Amino acid sequence: MKITLSVNLGGYSFNIDEDAYEELSRYLKSLESSFASEKSASEIMSDIEDRIAELFREKISGYKQVITIEDVREVISILGRPEDFAFEGEGTGSSRDDSSRYSGRSHRMYRDPDNRILGGVCAGIGAYWRIEPWIIRIIFLALMFAGGFGLLIYIILWIVLPEARTIAQKIEMRGEPVNIQSIKEAVKREFEQVRRRMNI
Repeated sequence: MKITLSVNLGGYSFNIDEDAYEELSRYLKSLESSFASEKSASEIMSDIEDRIAELFREKISGYKQVITIEDVREVISILGRPEDFAFEGEGTGSSRDDSSRYSGRSHRMYRDPDNRILGGVCAGIGAYWRIEPWIIRIIFLALMFAGGFGLLIYIILWIVLPEARTIAQKIEMRGEPVNIQSIKEAVKREFEQVRRRMNI
């Protein structure tokens, strides 16, 4: 018999074993202390918690309703620990060679809301295939003038492809590993973009 607790992560409530809760709590505290000097520390932690909630939701099923310590350890291995990455002032850049083992999920296609002109379909396809969105836009225009199929395909993809809303989805869309280092870098990039827009 084990004691279970209820925790709220990323807007979702989870039942979690007591030993799993203690492990998760230690992990989150170590992340908080690692990001303490960052201006965007609260946003980074919020996005990491959202990613943990996303991974926990994949663990829950009709016959499994409680997060175990094995689940927590697997999530930690996907996201990585602070010591797995060389943060600013701690070394010579991030340890990208090691980070590939923390990918957790495969490369997925989304609509890109940050670089869209209309629905973000072309920008999302460009991010997925790592080519410039304008090339995809030209292909769609060419298909549209060569029989109208481009517009039909675009509308279908607009309906079918989900929009990349979370930081994790935006990272996943680019095919990068969704770990604490990539989340931190993505949040910092968004902060810089917002700062530049406000200065204009």
